[in-house]
Amino acid sequence: MSLALLARRNIRRNTVRTALTMVALAIAVVAFVAIRTVLTAWSVAADFAAKDRLATRHKMSFVISMPKHYADTVREVPGIQAATWMNWFGARDPRRPDSFFATIAVDTRTFLDVYDEVMLPEDQKTAWLETRNGAIVGEVLAKELGVQPGDRVTLQGTIFPGSWEFAVSGIYVPTRQTIDRMSLFFHWDYLNDSIEEARRDQIGWIVSRVDDPTAGTRISQEVDRIFDEREVPTLTQSERDLNLSFMGMVSGILKALDIVSIVIMLIMLMILGNTIAMGVRERTRENGVLRALGFSPGQIVVPIMGEAAAVGILSGLIGLVLAYPIVELGMGRWLEENMGAYFPYFRIDPVTAVTAVLLCGLLGVLASIPPAWGAARMKVTDALRQVG
Repeated sequence: MSLALLARRNIRRNTVRTALTMVALAIAVVAFVAIRTVLTAWSVAADFAAKDRLATRHKMSFVISMPKHYADTVREVPGIQAATWMNWFGARDPRRPDSFFATIAVDTRTFLDVYDEVMLPEDQKTAWLETRNGAIVGEVLAKELGVQPGDRVTLQGTIFPGSWEFAVSGIYVPTRQTIDRMSLFFHWDYLNDSIEEARRDQIGWIVSRVDDPTAGTRISQEVDRIFDEREVPTLTQSERDLNLSFMGMVSGILKALDIVSIVIMLIMLMILGNTIAMGVRERTRENGVLRALGFSPGQIVVPIMGEAAAVGILSGLIGLVLAYPIVELGMGRWLEENMGAYFPYFRIDPVTAVTAVLLCGLLGVLASIPPAWGAARMKVTDALRQVG
């Protein structure tokens, strides 16, 4: 009898216990995959950030505005291909005040040059450019608001108080994951002309596209050097760094989720360890017979570890099969439709899937070490005296 066949027979020796263990591990795998997917989905904006885009903001804080004419100066910096500017608007749908989505005032004349992944039909693009209060809406947000091109939507301003009416000119679909599908972009001029004189001609940040992505650091330093001597100093950084600075605001939550995923792994380790230890203890007399027949301690250890690794990997695969409909199709669709601003692309990362299965196998091996070591060191006479 080969050691692999022996391990397989040990797995099937108590099918109820093995099945319950695998179910418990599979549930733990689903939880592990869900948490890791939340973490990867949260950071997708940083991971997929455009390498040829730079963001220039006030040096002190993202929420402090800058003069609009700064954008003209940025365009003159060698290496800058195009530049646009934006303002965070911060409006909410009064029908659903708890639903969050991004509302951003942009320079419509240059916005699509810098964000060429924002795609919408040509007629809708023309309508947007020609309509003073026109807005384009991401496909997921349009579904949530229940709007189509030609409709009107009224939002309640928070940073800029009051009721703001927008004409939905188009629905955009991003061709890359560098921008979400849950935002509303509208004319900066509409905002600027509607607010009090003291707040006019101010912008939130400038986004520029560079000719050579490898020259981003040098160009960033050049931009900031120019504004160091102006009334408002700036901080220019890559789009990835800008997105990471946003993530920094929720770093505590992300660390907590990381800890929870580690706890889940420890639970999996204990479940596997308990099952393997029970099986090995029940086979003490059998292992003594094998040693008496000439099996070496190593030949006792290998089947035990193989059994644990097989149970772990099978559990991981079952958990992964369950995770796709639960996490990606169920939980993921709901999050994309209701919290698209935070989770624009909620998909199980292939790295997460492979890691979950391999971790199950590794944890199985680790969990089997104590009982396998004990079985290998036990004297033959002691093992044969074991009853039950």
